[in-house]
Amino acid sequence: MTLLALNPIAFNLGGLEIHWYGIIIALGALVGVIMAMREATRRGVNSDNILDLVLIGVPVGLICARIYYVIFELPFYIANPGEIIKIWHGGIAIYGGLIGGFIVLLVLCLRRKISVWLMLDIAAPSVLLGQIVGRWGNFMNQEAFGAKTSLDFLQSLHLPHFVIEQMFINGAYRQPTFLYESFFNLIGLILILVLRHRKHFYKVGEVFLSYLVWYPIVRFFVEGMRTDSLYILPGVRVSQILSLILLIFAIGAWIYRRKKMDLPWYTDLTRQNNGKNK
Repeated sequence: MTLLALNPIAFNLGGLEIHWYGIIIALGALVGVIMAMREATRRGVNSDNILDLVLIGVPVGLICARIYYVIFELPFYIANPGEIIKIWHGGIAIYGGLIGGFIVLLVLCLRRKISVWLMLDIAAPSVLLGQIVGRWGNFMNQEAFGAKTSLDFLQSLHLPHFVIEQMFINGAYRQPTFLYESFFNLIGLILILVLRHRKHFYKVGEVFLSYLVWYPIVRFFVEGMRTDSLYILPGVRVSQILSLILLIFAIGAWIYRRKKMDLPWYTDLTRQNNGKNK
């Protein structure tokens, strides 16, 4: 059987190659923006703030994601400086993008006097959706995969044939770690979307903290299976360390805020009683 990898280039437009990676990322971002705008309206926040956040946050996030990756692969990029801007060759780090996006969100909220925690609650599910969809961009590029495995193992997972074929990389079948991360984050997204509309379940800030618990746990275990990790020290993966830090922060913040702060329930914030955020 001849295995043919999927073409990462979707089509050519006037000599410009349009990659599936970019299309998939854009699609995830579009759906995420629509979802966040609808939730913002429900919670009394002008949806234009979401558009402004995206218009500034996406490019800043991409730049930060690239800078983050380049920093931890500095010897290669010092030797090949022309590769720094070639983001289409792969090499962006989600955590770097999240840091950049958070900075933009923080500045926007402070300038417009919007609750930072509420905006994080609104944005978090959309970010998680973007991460779920974005991993399929990695799939098209045959990146973010794991160690060698067997055809029998992949077939035992009952994966579609095209996924199995795409996991034949460099002469061997590979663990589809992109799929593991996407699948388990999808479970997390469904749980968060269901629970955030249950009356008196989440207080303000806890939708975001739920994301900050779920995603680091998934990323920690999946990162341990990947073969392209960034390392801070030999054997010490950057994403696993950061995942642990975020998880500890999220749990600590959740406990502290519940015990020490009188916070409104997330579902109690509506357009009618939160008009100051318009």
